[in-house]
Amino acid sequence: MLSRKPMFPGVIELNFQAGEVFGCNVYLVYDSDEWLLIDIGYEETVDDFIEVIRRLDFPLSRCKTIVATHADVDHIQGLAKTKQILRTTVTSHPNAVKPLQAGDRLMTLAEIEPQGLHMDMPKVEIEHQINDGDILTVGNKQLEVWHTPGHTDSQLAFRIDNILLSGDNIYRDGCVGAIDAHHGSDIKAFIRSLTRIRDSDVEWLLPSHGPIFRKDNAMLDATIERLNGYLTMADFGTLAESWPLMDQWEDEVADGTLPDGVGEVEA
Repeated sequence: MLSRKPMFPGVIELNFQAGEVFGCNVYLVYDSDEWLLIDIGYEETVDDFIEVIRRLDFPLSRCKTIVATHADVDHIQGLAKTKQILRTTVTSHPNAVKPLQAGDRLMTLAEIEPQGLHMDMPKVEIEHQINDGDILTVGNKQLEVWHTPGHTDSQLAFRIDNILLSGDNIYRDGCVGAIDAHHGSDIKAFIRSLTRIRDSDVEWLLPSHGPIFRKDNAMLDATIERLNGYLTMADFGTLAESWPLMDQWEDEVADGTLPDGVGEVEA
């Protein structure tokens, strides 16, 4: 058995819990024995995540649903396999239903011919659709659904009290999720979503990649200003050669490092 390491009451990030980065951040939100997953990542790491969940003593039969934050392959390729193992449902925004149910390799960025990227994208049935203002319940815990388009048109975020599971909207280094027309990016919508996050009274952001961090309005202002510049620039895209923040995140996961004041709760 593993000792649970919640970042906040009822919220575990499975890479941090395992002390090893398997892929995108996968959040397990729970109350008592009932739980759900936010994203699952690549198919090849599903068994790793399931093993962590088993060792945390969460009954597999009590998984309420698996929620897709959006329809990008690095977040959802493992949905069909995980659904079969857990015998649960899948939940997404309506805009993610078609690419997920069709296994659309182009829309999910599983197929990028110029970069030699060719990945499977298993089809998966979506039982539940959610949109802005809806409430997901896990036991007595409530997750307020935010539709935050920009990175994709299906991007979702989830508020729990003073934290926001913020998807690919913003990362600790001020970067944002890739802006790519092939999967429904919209810079103006992105700016509106970031402005909503900035203007909220949320205190902590739990992104889909990299470390969690305290909301920093000055950083968000700078990011919003940068994206406003993108409206008249052509040099944004998905061709960056490296991302130093991911090296930092791997070190922090391995060391079990969290920001001061986070993680000091009883399992």
